[in-house]
Amino acid sequence: MSILPCVTIGDEIARYGFGGGHPFGPHRMAAFWQEMVSQGLDSQVRQLSPVKATQEELERFHTPEYIGLVRAKSKTGRGYLDGGDTPAVKGIYDSAAYVVGSTLDATDRIMSGECNRVFIPIAGLHHAQPESAGGFCVFNDAGVVIHTLREKYNIQRVAYIDIDAHHGDGVFYAFEDDPLLFFIDTHQDGRTIYPGSGHAHETGVDGAEGTKLNLPLPPHTGDSSFIQLLPKITDFLLTNKPDFILMQCGADSIAGDPITDMRLSPAAFYTVASRVVQIAEELGHGRVLATGGGGYNPNNIGTGWSSIVKAFIDNQQTGQVKSVNPGVGS
Repeated sequence: MSILPCVTIGDEIARYGFGGGHPFGPHRMAAFWQEMVSQGLDSQVRQLSPVKATQEELERFHTPEYIGLVRAKSKTGRGYLDGGDTPAVKGIYDSAAYVVGSTLDATDRIMSGECNRVFIPIAGLHHAQPESAGGFCVFNDAGVVIHTLREKYNIQRVAYIDIDAHHGDGVFYAFEDDPLLFFIDTHQDGRTIYPGSGHAHETGVDGAEGTKLNLPLPPHTGDSSFIQLLPKITDFLLTNKPDFILMQCGADSIAGDPITDMRLSPAAFYTVASRVVQIAEELGHGRVLATGGGGYNPNNIGTGWSSIVKAFIDNQQTGQVKSVNPGVGS
């Protein structure tokens, strides 16, 4: 009997953001869920409730000093948690801790066999560093999950795939010297966008050379050029044989985002998610945990993230990719 894909939904993670006038506002989860309901996908998934991370869990990636800073500034709602990108709004500690706790809960459910695919819309905060926030990201849930997989489950070989328009620098540099963290990141060329990193020559250091695959793309890249990267991504994953796949699905790489210049379509998201599921099945475990990440156009958030969930649903039993025609751009 097939296990339904799981989706984490709840006010606790919906509240993660920086106010109604900020690009990362409180409307983002609703935009996703409304599209899920519109397409009838809500009845084809199991809904999970958010879970809050503990101090000990946050310390698997972040320093106690930084966690304490977030706690303090969360009470006052004044200043920034980094150099000026990430405001310290009131209550941000709790909502950020719920993001991390929800990804940990999803990890536990995948490892127990209760779920094999989980999507969390408000998660994938890939810019946060161990000692600092960055780019609207307070706590790095992916970083916490990677350490948890190693420490709690002895899963050493982990793949991290990131299709957000921005380079996942918080994950990349934290694991740059880790030979068993297989990092794949397609993003708008860092010479044209924040955070300015993720160059093709950045492939890992200190014995981890060749375990990182940064694939910077020119502004206005569309589906056909993006889909051409799939064979390279596939070979990288099948060669390195990860035992768990994390995927960050920032919808800001879809055409029409207000702060980026990429031109992908939801069809590209569907295709890459389907391929990732197939690879996970070929590797014999089927474990895929996907997160929403960035994205600041409500329509793109809805259609892009729903495409990820639809790929999970459509490929749930067979693991076979259902290909689509390339969409916008070239």
